[in-house]
Amino acid sequence: MIMIMLNQTDVTPSCFILNGIPGLEDMHMWISFPFCSMYVVAMVGNCGLLYLIRYEDSLHRPMYYFLAMLSLTDLVMCSSTTPKALCIFWFQLKEISFEECLVQMFFIHTFTGMESGVLMLMALDYRYVAICYPLRYSTILTNPIIAKAGLITFLRGVLLVIPLTFIIKRLPYCRGNIIHHTYCDHMAVAKLSCGNIKINVIYGLMVALLIGGFDILCISVSYTMILWAVVSLSSAEARWKAFSTCTAHICAIVFSYSPAFFVSFLTALGSQDSPSCHIIVANIYLLLPPTMNPIVYGVKTKQIRDCVIRILLGSKDTKSHSI
Repeated sequence: MIMIMLNQTDVTPSCFILNGIPGLEDMHMWISFPFCSMYVVAMVGNCGLLYLIRYEDSLHRPMYYFLAMLSLTDLVMCSSTTPKALCIFWFQLKEISFEECLVQMFFIHTFTGMESGVLMLMALDYRYVAICYPLRYSTILTNPIIAKAGLITFLRGVLLVIPLTFIIKRLPYCRGNIIHHTYCDHMAVAKLSCGNIKINVIYGLMVALLIGGFDILCISVSYTMILWAVVSLSSAEARWKAFSTCTAHICAIVFSYSPAFFVSFLTALGSQDSPSCHIIVANIYLLLPPTMNPIVYGVKTKQIRDCVIRILLGSKDTKSHSI
């Protein structure tokens, strides 16, 4: 095992050792198969969605532009961690430089925040506007508005996460360089420091509240107003049709936030007794949404489903039927 020898003048390690899932080292090879399978499905599914949205004229609508943002976010999010985890499981390539660790941390936290933000935009914009203001849908959600909303969401994550990396970088590290994780998690790295990490804890909680808390509040308000609008419809068929358009988005919310809440719950309880469970759930949190989102939207969205069927059947007709 590689260890970094630190003296009194050098308290920043040149590299860390990602130890994988502690207690389950003998099962790393078996654990890698579901990880690899989910990653392949995520890559193929999200790349396929991006291809369809790019080349199918019928999908050049606000709903699918937001879905493209979600797919891009999912691709970056799972690619930030899974390839390195598989290298640990398969080849025992556990070493990661200090700078690479900071970059990985930045991408993980930025794009998990981006994922939450895009789900919030989808709830507020295309679901709320489409159901509550259907006649003004195309005039409210113009391409410039969509682009600005996506850019603001991305910049929010970047501006909140950059200070996190600087806070980590300033810490002195004298408790070894072994991280008991498959990726550079913020607190897993901070716990190797012999300095005061109170500011890391406080700022980490603040970022979680500013991103996750705010987005969940907006999603809740949006769906409350959607539910109110749907219930007020006179026809039961119209109510079912309006609400059924939200099912794919609700599934995406469940897949994204359920593992996040579970990770937070384990952290609050203290995961010292079951670190392996905490690490597995943390990886599922980064892999499950990218894997399931293209499947859910492909199954629940008729236009996407029709495009896929037409491509599989080899049809040259590029026009798709409306929902």
